[in-house]
Amino acid sequence: MKQNKWKPCIGWIFFIAAFGFFCFQIGYFFLHARYQVEYVDNRLFYVINALCIGFLTFALLLLLTRSKKWNLIIVGAAAVFIFIHMISLIQTNQQVKNITSISPDFQHVFAVKKDMDSGNGVFYRSHFDILGRQKERLPDEIGNTYTVKWLANDVAVFTYKGKNNHIQQFVGTYGDRGSGVSYYEVGPVIQGKWNKGNVQVISNKDGITVVENNATELFGWDQVKQFGTLAVVLMCGNEAEWTISLNEDFKVRPETLDAPTGTISLYKATLKKQKPIVLHYINGQD
Repeated sequence: MKQNKWKPCIGWIFFIAAFGFFCFQIGYFFLHARYQVEYVDNRLFYVINALCIGFLTFALLLLLTRSKKWNLIIVGAAAVFIFIHMISLIQTNQQVKNITSISPDFQHVFAVKKDMDSGNGVFYRSHFDILGRQKERLPDEIGNTYTVKWLANDVAVFTYKGKNNHIQQFVGTYGDRGSGVSYYEVGPVIQGKWNKGNVQVISNKDGITVVENNATELFGWDQVKQFGTLAVVLMCGNEAEWTISLNEDFKVRPETLDAPTGTISLYKATLKKQKPIVLHYINGQD
């Protein structure tokens, strides 16, 4: 008796869930047509459809009194529908490779979609976690080897092997270290010397110098590529060498302040597993 009493309640919960997913998909079609937004991962479209039909199937089985034959028909139809969607999901993934990574605090999604035929990739700016719009095309074809590393909750570094086996780095940024109302260059705000053990970063009028194990390399300002207001990539020819990002404790200093507040991270452009080097400010430029 208790089971029969709860069946309608559970059935209506499933029905409401199915209706919610259905409305979400209708809203997606509207937003896609009007604002050119997409799911940050194309597979979400098929997963949501499968969830919708799955919840609807359970709702019908619980709410409607049907013969065993009709129950089998409902379940069979749902299974066929879900199977077709899973096949479509696999085929879509063979055409477009979805590269996604969620930030450590679950507030941001880094999303790149790679065309499997051309190797070209497009970075998507996420909105409401699962929706996004095309923001920028990556400068080089994406090979089969890549990594995504979050240097902060709002800075993600995508390292990949591009054409001619060149290592490239693309940075997705989602925050700000200033007032949020004005743009600033990362190089000038880290002006001075930064140090951690045998690693040093020096930013001055000539560019940014990286010293590692007594090996010194100067990157002129034409070799420094900025991403948002949180990171720069240091280039040597057509290949990335380092990424420098402003950590979450960094505050863009007013002109009256003598020294920067906070730390920066230095991340080498390599596909090997590594940790970013956190550098502290030691003094102004020479």
